[in-house]
Amino acid sequence: MKLYYYQRSDQWSNFGDQLNQWLWPRLLPDFFNEDPEITFVGFGTLLNHLLPIRTAGAREVIIFSTGVGYERGLTQIPSHFKIYCVRGNYSTQKLGLDASQAITDGAVLVREVWKYGKNSRDRVSFMPHIHHERLAGKALERICNDLGIQYINPATKDLEIILKQIDSSRLLLAEAMHGAIVADAFRVPWIPICTSPRILAFKWRDWCSSIQLPYAPQYLPPLLPNYPPTARGIRSSIHALPFWVRLTGQRSQQGLESLLTQGNEALFKESLMSSMAGSSYLSDQPHLETLNDRLLTLLNQCYTTYSPHNF
Repeated sequence: MKLYYYQRSDQWSNFGDQLNQWLWPRLLPDFFNEDPEITFVGFGTLLNHLLPIRTAGAREVIIFSTGVGYERGLTQIPSHFKIYCVRGNYSTQKLGLDASQAITDGAVLVREVWKYGKNSRDRVSFMPHIHHERLAGKALERICNDLGIQYINPATKDLEIILKQIDSSRLLLAEAMHGAIVADAFRVPWIPICTSPRILAFKWRDWCSSIQLPYAPQYLPPLLPNYPPTARGIRSSIHALPFWVRLTGQRSQQGLESLLTQGNEALFKESLMSSMAGSSYLSDQPHLETLNDRLLTLLNQCYTTYSPHNF
């Protein structure tokens, strides 16, 4: 069986994608090889029109805690897709699945293999989206250092460094959704952050629906000029409009002109600091354990059915 997860064409490592290859082999030892005849698709926003193409050649495709969001939707679910579960209620609705097939993002199972909460938690941390790390990582890290905030680089190739950083945090400001998912699994309070229209609210709402929490991010101004223009045509302008409406609503005292000013590091720094006063989130412990157990039950079923010893 082959493990499939999204790998960026620019070869950058991204925590939320690469965590698949770190986690699943630990949960399913001796389960995976490079034989694509049966393909296991783990977490990620991968349920779209491209997935049948990307898994072409597979006789059977196992869907396990995957989500809907990017690209065009699937017009119909291919007959060789076996869906054990998806990420949240938004995904089941888009795919026309029964609501019972929504559990949560499988990255929560990191709590099964990582001994979390053993060390002191004395840091506020910030983890940006991988796109913004690529555009402005050095500036973001410098700002965090100035504020005494631990900067968590989602492109760090050694995933255990990131896991340790999240586990050492008392609060995570998370623009990277899988940073928030792991923080929640480790029982670290988190605050969702949004610094540009590129952040896909749909996938956040999908996951948050599974843990019975709202998606209500703190909006920060794009870090100009590091971030490129986000509204260069009619379609992109329409897509970007909700971000700007919510940003100016939260930061009304700063004014739209100052939010758009080139070289606005001071404003970004001020906004990042003030975001720490926003509502932090942590899912209900019994509910999280129920989701965790439901995933493990299905994973055991999958292992029993597809174990190499059965073939």
